[in-house]
Amino acid sequence: MRPLLTLTWMGALLAFSTHLRADMYSDVDALVRSGQWQKAQALASVRLQAAPTDPQMRLLLSRIQDAQGQTQAAMDTLRALTQSFPELGEPHNNLAVLLVRENRYADALASLQAAIQTRPDYVIAIENMGDVYAALASDAYAKALKITPQQARIQNKQLTIDQMLKATP
Repeated sequence: MRPLLTLTWMGALLAFSTHLRADMYSDVDALVRSGQWQKAQALASVRLQAAPTDPQMRLLLSRIQDAQGQTQAAMDTLRALTQSFPELGEPHNNLAVLLVRENRYADALASLQAAIQTRPDYVIAIENMGDVYAALASDAYAKALKITPQQARIQNKQLTIDQMLKATP
């Protein structure tokens, strides 16, 4: 099943940094990709002790925190990142993903709107916004069906939306 929303990572956004820093990002990213969360967090912490405002490493840290089940810590990291760097769309988008997991759709939409405001061509955030609206539509149809369970028109709409949300690309 495809996740409802798609996380994004800055990757090459700040790749103009020094070779040492680039190696550290690559090392942390490799550890993240291989699921070595504790090692990734330790290396990220080393970098953040030296440069506590590093947006790319803070974004990686939020991914590590989320993977370790520290959702609130990941959300706090992303919120702080959006405050420090409101012009970056990725933290807004990734925060929205975590908010959706908690069924906080209004907050997720606000975060996605901020992401799109920073980058009007931010396709993943635009797609994620569509997914949130589709999830809201599904919830509305489910509520309507509780009131009128035999309404075929509403059943068809909910089935269509639910199939779309479950579809994989």
